[in-house]
Amino acid sequence: MRVPDPNAPRYDENSRVLIAPAGELDISTVHSLRAPLARCLHDGVRTIDIDLSAVTFCDCSGLGVLLSAWWRITAAGGTLRLHHPPPALVRIINITRSGFLLGDRPAPALPAALGGVL
Repeated sequence: MRVPDPNAPRYDENSRVLIAPAGELDISTVHSLRAPLARCLHDGVRTIDIDLSAVTFCDCSGLGVLLSAWWRITAAGGTLRLHHPPPALVRIINITRSGFLLGDRPAPALPAALGGVL
């Protein structure tokens, strides 16, 4: 087990990783989630779970990082799933039709640039 960032601990188990950010995810703190996600891709991890139970707030910049990571991981043949998102984030996810992050909706096809068709 290693912790690359004190704000978003990363727990490795075989080829699966759990990332557990805490506090607020906004424009000034979203790097604490972006860095471990990028490191997972760099390390070849293709199954990522994100436990958001300790996140108190997440704005659209946080959702942007999650969506970007989902696209990149999916394009590499992996999966990313969110667990225990705060109510405000669930609302943003529902408004933006990004429920596939929670596993409650089918994922959209990847854009052609990433190997799929919209």
